[in-house]
Amino acid sequence: MTDFIREIIAEDLASGKHKLIVSRFPPEPNGYLHIGHAKSICLNFGVAAENNGRCHLRFDDTNPAAENVEYVDSIQEDVKWLGFDWGEHLYYASDYFDKLYGFAVELIRKGKAYVCTLGTDEFKEYRGVPKRPGKESPARNRPVEESLDLFERMKSGEFEDGAYVLRAKIDMASPNLHMRDPAIYRIKRATHHRTGDQWCIYPMYDFAHCLSDSLENITHSLCTLEFEVHRPLYDWILEALDVFPSRQIEFARLNLSYTVVSKRKLMQLVDGHHVNGWDDSRMPTVSGLRRRGYTPESIRNFCDRIGITKFDGLTDISLLEHCIREELNKTAPRVMAVLDPVKVVIDNYPEDQVEELDAINNPENESAGTRKIPFSKIIYIEREDFREEPHKKFYRLAPGREVRLRYAYFITCTDIDKDPSTGEVTEIHCTYDPETRGGDAPDGRKVRGTIHWVSDAGGADLEVRLCDRLFADERPDADGADFLENINPDSMKVLTCKAEPSLVNAGAGARYQFERKGYFFVDPVDSEPGRPRFNRIVSLRDSWSKIEKKGRTPKK
Repeated sequence: MTDFIREIIAEDLASGKHKLIVSRFPPEPNGYLHIGHAKSICLNFGVAAENNGRCHLRFDDTNPAAENVEYVDSIQEDVKWLGFDWGEHLYYASDYFDKLYGFAVELIRKGKAYVCTLGTDEFKEYRGVPKRPGKESPARNRPVEESLDLFERMKSGEFEDGAYVLRAKIDMASPNLHMRDPAIYRIKRATHHRTGDQWCIYPMYDFAHCLSDSLENITHSLCTLEFEVHRPLYDWILEALDVFPSRQIEFARLNLSYTVVSKRKLMQLVDGHHVNGWDDSRMPTVSGLRRRGYTPESIRNFCDRIGITKFDGLTDISLLEHCIREELNKTAPRVMAVLDPVKVVIDNYPEDQVEELDAINNPENESAGTRKIPFSKIIYIEREDFREEPHKKFYRLAPGREVRLRYAYFITCTDIDKDPSTGEVTEIHCTYDPETRGGDAPDGRKVRGTIHWVSDAGGADLEVRLCDRLFADERPDADGADFLENINPDSMKVLTCKAEPSLVNAGAGARYQFERKGYFFVDPVDSEPGRPRFNRIVSLRDSWSKIEKKGRTPKK
């Protein structure tokens, strides 16, 4: 596996520019991690491991108003769950607040920063637009000693929020607006989750990020493409202070169809109660994917497959779904559960008899063995597996038609009972051929349909949540659309299914394939002993596999 970032790193090692590769994953603790962060985690920890280097986990905690310990804890849990370890290299930007303040003072002393009285909205007028030079702030040429005094008084809490900011003195005519005297410190009275009320001024992200990289001797600072226009400022600060020259390299962020990957928008979903928290099984957060039943291996595999490019695009969510199907097809035990049950009475089966039949746990894995399932006079099948008036290509159960019951017998429909008020079929009457146990007929006759079932003897009623894509539109937030209006109203359906006895004591975190219905996961939060609750991870239909077989180019 290679890409332009790995090629740069290989060249730096070959030239002797670096002997030890040091990367970092630098989340802001202002929300939970999502699938886009997983791509960055796999990249940053991956390139370090491939080159016998190290990767730091560093929290860029420079905005105390939006940060809290819950997010810090969840981020550490997610990174570890994905299979990565930062060892002793856990850091916070707040570890460096004293040093960052000292760097700001140094810039002032060098005449490369000044204390400005213009507020954010006022400065926008001075900053101008890319094709027209901006105007200098009235305070731009303030004497160094005066800026030093004001900056010290800002730190001491003498001024109200917004009264002053510290700006880098760069170039008000630059075509890059980020180089037009950007703010690098602001007054913000907010309690920090680590430093408490020790500080009332906080560094801006662009200032803290590059210097934190430098202080940690980060050789390659890997960022998504939106930071490309920030790179000149990143480099300017490091050069102005003559510190370790970390190198910023940008790559395309992950955009996933039928999904939003913006912390701000995900927070809107949570705060607006459109979902049941950050770990809702429909959310694209790492915790949501974990609760839905995705495995860390499937997510890492997905991140490997999408690769690293310089071009933004849209990745089809079916590739993510394919990755978990591909894994679970080999590993998940196969069981039978009926999601929309209709009762079947086998009239010629002995009234009180219950026999045990052998069922294969996973045909893709011989070592998985077999299990026993009960069979009795009353069973349940899927309502969709019966048609009173079948169409030409319907090969399942219908009046007068014979089908195979998986692992059991051939049955033939002889009669039906209906609800007189609705016309809905309430009970199907059948006969069975006792010579066809195991699914084969001694006389060699064939049937075209095989259906799954659950016996009334020993079966259980269990809760199943049919999780679907959270949004109905492929690009829910495209062109400024209100993404909340594109929420899929059928993204979660809760059913009571008929399940075979082996599922009654399914442990939290177990994964299964419900034959013909999809892959399911025992919810580790809501399940109770003897009462598992199942989340559907993904259906059995694999559109991505068909795309690969046809040789079509995936969306990126």
